[in-house]
Amino acid sequence: MNDYVLDTSALLAYIENEEGAEEVETLLVNALEDTNTIYISTVTAIEILYISIKEQGNAVAEDRLKLIEDLPLFQEPLSKELIRIVGEIKASKAMSFADACIAGLAKFRNAVLVHKDPEFEQIEEEVKQFKLKYKKNR
Repeated sequence: MNDYVLDTSALLAYIENEEGAEEVETLLVNALEDTNTIYISTVTAIEILYISIKEQGNAVAEDRLKLIEDLPLFQEPLSKELIRIVGEIKASKAMSFADACIAGLAKFRNAVLVHKDPEFEQIEEEVKQFKLKYKKNR
């Protein structure tokens, strides 16, 4: 069984049917069939909420939170060990707090980080990654 952590970018790709949605859907189907486990950080749920509110309003944001609850995802609670890992990543890497939390979860779970974010390239030696096609800058 394989463990995966979905970054916010990967989860949004699935929700918004962007490039990479099929790969994420395959992982979700496999999770339903108990061939893998998928984790998300609490920060990912928060990011989905605020991005959705800003871009599409409260109703869409609430629908997306409900979708996250219905998907075969485990939202990892903070533990002392996870806090330590996240803090060490944030202290040593030039990445956002949210990305440090998500990367820390992948490292903590020894899981494959699924993302569309080049910021994670700086931790390739520490965290296994499944890179979806990056978005082009607008």
